[in-house]
Amino acid sequence: QVQVVESGGGLVQSGGSLRLSCQASGIDFSILSVGWYRQAPGNQRELVADVTPIGRTNYANSVKGRFTISRDNAKNTVELQMSSLTPEDTAVYYCYGDPPRWYSDWGSWGRGTQVTVSS
Repeated sequence: QVQVVESGGGLVQSGGSLRLSCQASGIDFSILSVGWYRQAPGNQRELVADVTPIGRTNYANSVKGRFTISRDNAKNTVELQMSSLTPEDTAVYYCYGDPPRWYSDWGSWGRGTQVTVSS
């Protein structure tokens, strides 16, 4: 059973930076794709960035050039480095662990971590 836990959220001023971390367990981390999603009040949950087992990354247009996703297979973690933050980045950020279909049809969501950017 894949489990993921987020950490690193908080309050930051506009233009500042934050780093989020997602710790995974319950699976060989090297086969796990991991995504960061966010959900602001009144909005649907949206993909921010994800990384495949071989390190291929994908970003939402709204965060390209500002956010960087990276994985450390030795530590079973995926980090999201966020820079040049704006109030529009305020949301609960969720980590999603997505195993390959041959392993399981079910991924796992973390509980989320709040990111608040003040103007």
